[in-house]
Amino acid sequence: MWAVSRRRVSSSSVLGQSFRNARPSRCYSSSSNEAYAKTLVSRKGTSQVAGIVGSLGFPVGSRPLRDVILFVQRYPPIFVHTRSFSADSGELVDAVVPFMGESITDGTLASFLKHPGDRVEVDEPIAQIETDKVTIDVSSPEAGVIEQLVAKVGDTVEPGTKIAVISKSGGVTHVAPSEDKPSKEASEPCPAKAKKVETKKPKAETPPSKEKPTAPSLPPPKPSAKEPQLPPKERERRVPMTRLRKRVATRLKDSQNTFAMLTTFNEVDMTSLMKLRSDYKDAFFKKHGVKLGLMSGFVKAAVSALQNQPIVNAVIDGDDIIYRDYIDISIAVGTPKGLVVPVIRNADRMNFAEIEKGINILAKKANDGSLSIDEMAGGSFTISNGGVYGSLLSTPIINPPQSAILGMHSIVSRPMVVSGEVVPRPMMYIALTYDHRLIDGREAVFFLRRIKDVVEDPRRLLLDV
Repeated sequence: MWAVSRRRVSSSSVLGQSFRNARPSRCYSSSSNEAYAKTLVSRKGTSQVAGIVGSLGFPVGSRPLRDVILFVQRYPPIFVHTRSFSADSGELVDAVVPFMGESITDGTLASFLKHPGDRVEVDEPIAQIETDKVTIDVSSPEAGVIEQLVAKVGDTVEPGTKIAVISKSGGVTHVAPSEDKPSKEASEPCPAKAKKVETKKPKAETPPSKEKPTAPSLPPPKPSAKEPQLPPKERERRVPMTRLRKRVATRLKDSQNTFAMLTTFNEVDMTSLMKLRSDYKDAFFKKHGVKLGLMSGFVKAAVSALQNQPIVNAVIDGDDIIYRDYIDISIAVGTPKGLVVPVIRNADRMNFAEIEKGINILAKKANDGSLSIDEMAGGSFTISNGGVYGSLLSTPIINPPQSAILGMHSIVSRPMVVSGEVVPRPMMYIALTYDHRLIDGREAVFFLRRIKDVVEDPRRLLLDV
């Protein structure tokens, strides 16, 4: 709904300034200006209005009311067209950025899933906000049509920031009546402007300048043999880092600067665990509805090793050591947007089937970008499986605020000596990176040895030996 309102002033100085800066955008009738001047005098008083006019070139108190009226006729009042952002009937609603988590204060508007004119339903995602941890959807509060996108892709937004306007009725934006049908007053030319047009003198034509002959450019100097030949800039691309990538880079560098990291290695014969999976994979899937993988075996082995070496599950906090009486295993998952580390809660209370189901759910959410903050917060120990990409050996970096991380690698058939004979065996290198400020080499080697023993003979979990 369009409304026409008159600009009001609260003091004579502001009023004088408005008179000084005011210029008519259209011609008004003298009767309307005279009525406005009389109203102004009745409200402000003749002396005060005369004083204002005096500041514009008239002596104070030297002009009667008719001069004031003539002045107002020359500079009529300004009319301002205003429009309410939302209609009185509540047809327009705002789509705002939702709460993104206690530790997240802002995010980057990554993309719009809907555009002006598109139909949306209630709670349907219309945009995605990328934070340094997760990607959050902005949902439509009402069903309707996208009328306007307020924010732009790449803007930094905070919770509560308006990004779009939705019309519940799905109608077209109303146009002001003054823009629909121009009034008679607007169609008539203004005398003042007409005079200016008549008195406007044509610009004198400037004679064409004679072009001076340019001197032939000298060839660029040949580079010396010692100068490096750099690739041209046209073959380079500069792309801004995503918030997730910047967060990962910051955390990894902080980990490198904080911890006294040391890595110890061992190798595991995967024959027994692979035979266990081959023998029971069909029965396991039929009963639990999920495939039996190798990750559940390593998670159970890590739980047993953390119970035997609780210092690996602890962390330094200032001058204290915090021992955790729970075991939350973080699983590193690589996604196209970056590395995320969802957490399996209370892994020490889970069986193989529950661990496999938890890993599958978290991995699917990580690839879809639908992980929540709670699903990645915490964690007391991390497992990173670089073997899925073919990595043979690596030194993983600790995930703060943890104190150790286990690195798994690819399974390769290698000749091994078994009972005095050389036989091929599926072998995997495993690595443990730990904070040497807290964990000594003895505990680290015992921890990695326990994982090796459990993976090579899973029956130890049943007997607790």
